[in-house]
Amino acid sequence: MQRTRISTLLETLGNQFNRWLLNPWRRWSLVLISLLFGNFFGISIAAVSGQAAEQDVSVSAVLVLVAELISRLVYGRRWRSPENQDLPRPLWVDCLNAFKIGTMYALCVEAFKLGS
Repeated sequence: MQRTRISTLLETLGNQFNRWLLNPWRRWSLVLISLLFGNFFGISIAAVSGQAAEQDVSVSAVLVLVAELISRLVYGRRWRSPENQDLPRPLWVDCLNAFKIGTMYALCVEAFKLGS
């Protein structure tokens, strides 16, 4: 690709953003935001799919499949290999896992609310 001003600007902005994310407090804040957004997503999925009462089985099957795929990605051997012991997991992997945890937590809380 040709080196233009816009490509240089986008590359510089990407590098600055990556350096900005190296701060642990900013990393934890993004993971927390992902957790809370997952909680919101879980509550809204439960409300939307529960209204029609026709999509419950298919929505729950898709949610279980996606949760298992995310778990396989996060907890797989790829991130825990001996040569990667010193490196932390990428931020997007931690945010995706936090989103999954928030979604599953919200679905469990909704199940307890409906059961009482």
